[in-house]
Amino acid sequence: MASGRHLMVDGSNIAHAWPELRTMLARSRPAAHARLERALSTIHDHEGVRVTLVFDGSGKELELRCPGASQTFSVVRTPTGMTADAFIEGWVGRSVPASNCWVATGDTAEGRTIEGLGAHWISPDDLAAWVRRTEAMMGSSLAGRIYANDRNWKRRP
Repeated sequence: MASGRHLMVDGSNIAHAWPELRTMLARSRPAAHARLERALSTIHDHEGVRVTLVFDGSGKELELRCPGASQTFSVVRTPTGMTADAFIEGWVGRSVPASNCWVATGDTAEGRTIEGLGAHWISPDDLAAWVRRTEAMMGSSLAGRIYANDRNWKRRP
């Protein structure tokens, strides 16, 4: 990854903060979580930011999966007895430098803890804006490629 940045997202917190996902949660928690994954994949894929999406789990062990081919995008479910906050704080506390970490949560106390550890705290609204900007850049980039391909295609004999 070109970027040294690591975005860690408190998945349940963000899912409850974003209106679209909050509505989806009432019908299907897995669908809401999948939608959040897709939204974050734009930041990962377009900006080269490492992304870790963390959910409170209920199993005996920590679960980790990488939804794509890259190990720089991961989804973590904590074991019973460990919160997503505790996992994120532990990761940030061990990161060198912690200033490379960006943590998205709407929990003010957690945000202050993260900042105290030297990382950056971003709100659910700021994360949503980041996703929208990245989606717009990806759309613009794709439109440019389509235009260039069309021009090259038309020039061929």
